[in-house]
Amino acid sequence: MKHKDGKPGSQPDRRSRVVLITIMFAVLCGFSFYLGGIFCSERNRIEVKDVTKAVSSPRNQWLLLSKLNPRPYLNAAVTIKITLRRWKKYGVQRLTFMERHCPPAFERKECLVPPPDGYKPPIRWPKSRDECWYRNVPYDWINKQKSNQNWLRKEGEKFRFPGGGTMFPRGVSAYVDLMEDLIPEMKDGTIRTAIDTGCGVASWGGDLLDRGILTLSLAPRDNHEAQVQFALERGIPAILGIIATQRLPFPSSSFDMAHCSRCLIPWTEYGGIYLLEIHRILRPGGFWVLSGPPVNYENRWRGWNTTIEEQKSDYEKLQELLTSMCFKLYNKKDDIAVWRKASDNSCYSKLAKPEAYPPKCDDSLEPDSAWYTPLRTCVLVPSPKLKTSVLESIPKWPERLHVVPERISDVPGGSASTFKHDDSKWKVRAKHYKKLLSAIGTDKIRNVMDMNTVYGGFAASVIDDPLWVMNVVSSYAVNTLPVVYDRGLIGTYHDWCEAFSTYPRTYDFLHLDGLFTAESHRLGLIGSAIIRLVKQIFANIFWNAWKVNGYAIIRESSYFVDAIATIAKGMRWGCRKEDTEYGVEKEKILICQKKLWYSSNQSSRR
Repeated sequence: MKHKDGKPGSQPDRRSRVVLITIMFAVLCGFSFYLGGIFCSERNRIEVKDVTKAVSSPRNQWLLLSKLNPRPYLNAAVTIKITLRRWKKYGVQRLTFMERHCPPAFERKECLVPPPDGYKPPIRWPKSRDECWYRNVPYDWINKQKSNQNWLRKEGEKFRFPGGGTMFPRGVSAYVDLMEDLIPEMKDGTIRTAIDTGCGVASWGGDLLDRGILTLSLAPRDNHEAQVQFALERGIPAILGIIATQRLPFPSSSFDMAHCSRCLIPWTEYGGIYLLEIHRILRPGGFWVLSGPPVNYENRWRGWNTTIEEQKSDYEKLQELLTSMCFKLYNKKDDIAVWRKASDNSCYSKLAKPEAYPPKCDDSLEPDSAWYTPLRTCVLVPSPKLKTSVLESIPKWPERLHVVPERISDVPGGSASTFKHDDSKWKVRAKHYKKLLSAIGTDKIRNVMDMNTVYGGFAASVIDDPLWVMNVVSSYAVNTLPVVYDRGLIGTYHDWCEAFSTYPRTYDFLHLDGLFTAESHRLGLIGSAIIRLVKQIFANIFWNAWKVNGYAIIRESSYFVDAIATIAKGMRWGCRKEDTEYGVEKEKILICQKKLWYSSNQSSRR
């Protein structure tokens, strides 16, 4: 043995040896922990050839999970402190700190989030649209600060949602009725998908569901506390997000309509960058609806703590910016103004002029790149190939659900025959799923996530059931999300090495078809590293976003099903293994149900 200076010498005394071994052990442990934390990075692939042995008893399985996850839950106060500390790392300009920020590997929390004291099984749809249990979403800020606007009211043990809002004092239904008068395309199936920026408690999106319009409500975690959690507790599609410095996680030309009701987004600032993002995700011929400042400034300016001259100037700037982006004022009445995006590309020819502002985006900017992609102050001109994807040309709802989308030709290997095969395949699979899990199609399941969709086939197969599906396409997979939107469905991009943009206990049903196989191939993982992958994905969605008493159907290779079942039993889930509709041995179905549990320091008991 040598001294640290490299010279040979006598054997160190016992105390020095112990200190040296201790230091080496600590360094090795720290390095191993670091490698384990970053195994999901595409740039740092780790192959581990040892296969973890199966654990026989549930108690031993729980011990195994505890070793993998030494912190089984995270106290809410600790979570808030961590969040505030992380926010300080980002600037306040353009609300950068409210955006999605994946923490470094050593800060990622792999832990269970216990339900709050007094948690109850959620109220079922459609009753849930109008009320929810207070203890399930115990945030009273909106109730106190917005009480005069009727967003929600606390009555005893429940929150009730009267359908109020800042810009619809007579109720959301009357507000949407006026909007339908301004946009007749909302009534005949032309408009199917919509996005609501700054959604509040998503009453607008909830009202549109009865009118055949599927709305994805968007809001950040801000001083309103839990707008998105309220929406999902009610059974209304919603996702955490904000337009700040990054693109929204949706493909271009996706939504038929975009809406902002006093969402207070400074649309004309920073070169119009926020409105340019709306332009990107809005389908050609799509509608942009704005209510609130500066619309109707002639009658409303006194209540906005400003002057009529300032509001007039803001409105003129907005109109000028929209015109430069090839929007035209479509209709306007009272507090609502509607603009329509150009259906053809003739308007965009003016962007070739040197003095054009905002300028045309160069061809290097991929229109569908939307996972941690910075916003740019340029106009994204729709592809001239889009003919039948224009709003006037795309089939009306519900016919467009099963019509072959034009953009399938942009998918490698995509064609009309592969689309029709996928469609028929999922009809068979959904029928088999309903035999295995009778809760599908009942009021027990409302919020559904398909965690590894291709063309949205599963969502299409259950379209007549009282549920909605968030279709997730991996940010590393072949980009099929435009096809999903062209069918009249909704979804998002995501990387399953990160937590999903939602709150705890927000989905009733999770569906996975080959997700673990796809991710293990992408990351080059084998052996026990695959077990860590299972654990990572469980931490990012299963443990926390899955509702108590919620269900999951996991369709995977037999190897993965067995690995998942081992961890699931240790977490006190109820799981059973079933055959697929084809009865093959290499692929199995695992059906699980999450059970209610509490941390040891909570007043509630199991």
